[in-house]
Amino acid sequence: MLRSFVAAALFAAASSSALAQDVDAGKRVFNKCVACHAVGPGAANKVGPELNGLIGRKAGSVAGYNYSDANKSSGIVWTEQEFAAYIRDPKAVVKGTKMAFAGLKNDKEIADITAYLKTFAADGKTQ
Repeated sequence: MLRSFVAAALFAAASSSALAQDVDAGKRVFNKCVACHAVGPGAANKVGPELNGLIGRKAGSVAGYNYSDANKSSGIVWTEQEFAAYIRDPKAVVKGTKMAFAGLKNDKEIADITAYLKTFAADGKTQ
């Protein structure tokens, strides 16, 4: 009994550390996004909206970006969980989104890019 408890505890610890968020790795993952999105001071909308202050923001709300009606009316407020689902398969989460990206399928990459994006406040300054 003790042996199975220890094995379960070790598995849980290994699983959670395997998905630990890594900001530096997230910055590298964000290279897949830079053609369409920007972050940081002075970030501007491109093909997609700038992503400063993403977590906690209402979908479809960046000033000056022409969102699809689907994004504007999605009712999503970006949490880590909402973003993870969306970045995995944008068209499945928001039917009618303009986002052409096929999605990130790797859980570690999703955790890392989330950590990276969380470092940017709405004004683009790092937190």
